[in-house]
Amino acid sequence: MSKPNPFETAQKQLDVCAKILNLDAGVHQMLRCPMRELHVSIPVKMDDGSTKVFQGFRVQYNDALGPTKGGIRFHPEETVDTVRALAAWMTWKTSLLDLPLGGGKGGVICNPKELSTGEQERLCRGYIDAIWQFIGPDKDVPAPDVYTTPQMMAWMMDEFSKLSGKNRFGVITGKPICVGGSWGRGDATARGGMFTIREAARELSIDMKTATVAIQGYGNAGCHASFLVQEMFGSKVVAISDSKGGIYNPAGLDIQAACGIKGETTSVVNTPNVQKISNEELLELDVDVLILAALENVVTAENAPRIKAKIVAELANGPTTPEADEILHKKGIHVIPDFLCNAGGVTVSYFEMVQNMSMYTWTLEDVYERLDVRMTNAYSKVLEASKRFGIDMRQAAYTVAVERVVEAMTSRGWV
Repeated sequence: MSKPNPFETAQKQLDVCAKILNLDAGVHQMLRCPMRELHVSIPVKMDDGSTKVFQGFRVQYNDALGPTKGGIRFHPEETVDTVRALAAWMTWKTSLLDLPLGGGKGGVICNPKELSTGEQERLCRGYIDAIWQFIGPDKDVPAPDVYTTPQMMAWMMDEFSKLSGKNRFGVITGKPICVGGSWGRGDATARGGMFTIREAARELSIDMKTATVAIQGYGNAGCHASFLVQEMFGSKVVAISDSKGGIYNPAGLDIQAACGIKGETTSVVNTPNVQKISNEELLELDVDVLILAALENVVTAENAPRIKAKIVAELANGPTTPEADEILHKKGIHVIPDFLCNAGGVTVSYFEMVQNMSMYTWTLEDVYERLDVRMTNAYSKVLEASKRFGIDMRQAAYTVAVERVVEAMTSRGWV
């Protein structure tokens, strides 16, 4: 069975919203496609003296509200349709959080785990060499995403600065603190998700102090989420998983130990004295909160009927298919959609842009407080729209976000 096309998923979600809002056909069509996209070939000199050519993309989906913003993914299975979908979701995400930004995304087909540090740096600089005329603080601002790091962002920023002849810290976010990064960026995606989980738990009268939590995906967002859900709420994390499998303990996992094991052995499955489970089994556990922090299309029409969590929080992009959405909604499961739940990352990236432009650094407390306000306000608006239209939370998030983009397009005379 082939995997669902993520861009088709994004378009289907928009199509549902277009009907709810009764969008003009021309406006709807304009929103279904990226405004522009760039495909590039990146020659990289490898350590053995050979030259390898990597394929890369940059998609600028819609800039009606401001410069496009979105991460750069280095992944061996990267596709332009994935990048298009993520650029679309970034458009709705920045709109939903009321940021003066549009949506973009980038990607390179590669496996950085198979590249030396020098090869990674040459690939990062080569990618910027290929796209630098299309990006900039007032055009399109990249950031880290899957398998890219703050160090990679520093190399990319430095390359752009060299090409433009002056320091341009604001061209990229997610940088190290010493070159214009923002405090709070490291755990921003997970922390922003926690604020939405807190609000959802209040709405559903769930006591997070006694709640059980399962987390699928143990990269940056999932790892931070496992610590924050305990630190902020006192919840019990009973299951976590990565690409090699999962671990489960109904009495609660020792997250510190599991994190250490993953660092030493590359997977949490090597944690001793716990029950080993598959990623599929983790999804179907009877828990209060299921956090999806892996890749796209993990909850489908096939397994959605067996999901038991009361809250499904999407820290990953596109983890639930449209068919699964319908099933979960009928089951009364409260889904916090991806471009609301994981918007903490782009929100703090925006804060980084503001700090770079003003050449002033905020404190960690400032960042967390402002992030809480943005995430809480966005959740409140989505919940209100959900109740007003009698629709699920994803459809409600779309209505709020798309209305703002259409209003901007109309005001600018595009439509």
